[in-house]
Amino acid sequence: MKPPAPRIAESAAAVLIGNELLSGKVHEANLVDLAKTLRALGIALRRVVMIPDELEAIAREVALESAAHDVVFTSGGVGPTHDDITIEGVARAFGVRARIDDSLAGMLRAAYGDRCTEHHLRMALVPDGAELATTADDKWPIVVMKNVWVLPGVPQIFRMKLSVVRAWLQGPAAFHSRAVATRLDEGKLKPLLDQVVEAHPGVDVGSYPKWFDATYKTKVTFDSRDASAVDAALSAFVALLDPGDVASVE
Repeated sequence: MKPPAPRIAESAAAVLIGNELLSGKVHEANLVDLAKTLRALGIALRRVVMIPDELEAIAREVALESAAHDVVFTSGGVGPTHDDITIEGVARAFGVRARIDDSLAGMLRAAYGDRCTEHHLRMALVPDGAELATTADDKWPIVVMKNVWVLPGVPQIFRMKLSVVRAWLQGPAAFHSRAVATRLDEGKLKPLLDQVVEAHPGVDVGSYPKWFDATYKTKVTFDSRDASAVDAALSAFVALLDPGDVASVE
């Protein structure tokens, strides 16, 4: 299915699936790309969990996150092998069966030709009632079950699929972010930050020290969907600093 008008989602969760991730055999490489994509869309990534290739664990976590967030993304477990059970887990989370989708099966047969086996066709499994999200530029669909997007774990393919996410989803409003790089360490900044946080509750204030850098010691960030609130919080913070303590304002 090609993208309709973008669906609005304010909050998101990610479920990263794979024994190889938990054992350290494979470096998790998809979360940062997902977080950046959602941030640019104006969707707040609120929770991330990493779980093993276990049917009950997948079903339980997907059900919990689906109920608590506007949209959920899974990563991993959608190939043809014995531990690729994410589709079955998502189906179980919603109390439906997993079935072979004819259109996906046809695409797999066309792609693999004579080499296509029943094991390859496991990649045509979808939860009953799921839809297939595509764009004009990416014909191979993403399985979407209600508010759960089932994404592959292979980083190169995962990144390609984010173009479909960008076409289908949108946040309620953009995020605005500004920052101040200071020459003070966090211990000296804390009482100043406490004042700003208390006076500007609608702004997310972050503090990030940087070691072994002569240009600054701590960067303080200000984030909100309200640009004027961000500017006000930043100005209030800068007013508390001596001019010599400010390395830069972004």
